[in-house]
Amino acid sequence: MKCPFCGKTESEVIESRVVEDGEAIRRRRKCTGCDKRFTTYEKVRINSLWVIKKDGKREAFEKDKLRRGILRAIEKRQVPLSKIDNLVDEVEREMLRQAKDEIPSRSIGSAVLKRLKKLDKVAWLRFASVYMEFEDLTDFEKAISKLTVHN
Repeated sequence: MKCPFCGKTESEVIESRVVEDGEAIRRRRKCTGCDKRFTTYEKVRINSLWVIKKDGKREAFEKDKLRRGILRAIEKRQVPLSKIDNLVDEVEREMLRQAKDEIPSRSIGSAVLKRLKKLDKVAWLRFASVYMEFEDLTDFEKAISKLTVHN
């Protein structure tokens, strides 16, 4: 590991611990050249997921793009950001478990809706209105009736 201070490539690990619910390892290191300490994180790097959009176009799966869409849906709602981060992580893991390189956007949208419904009904409706391309008030009424009937 290259030292960020002096550039030397040798360091010793002082401490290691599991972080991010077992998704990463945090290592505290000490440079053998300058004796300064720094922290590194080790994460599993996965193969890229591709999203197949409704129009057939392919684009790389972007966790941040998914998070931004969900954040728009929960705007001004009392939903902790930690729950949104967990939701995004769960959706990503679900898509990876499918063991496919290409995932239809509808699969991602459905996975988000399933989780948002449990988290916040208003956010669910906002996300659904974009994901399901609501055209008019009737579409909202149908969605609201489904929400109230299933609860």
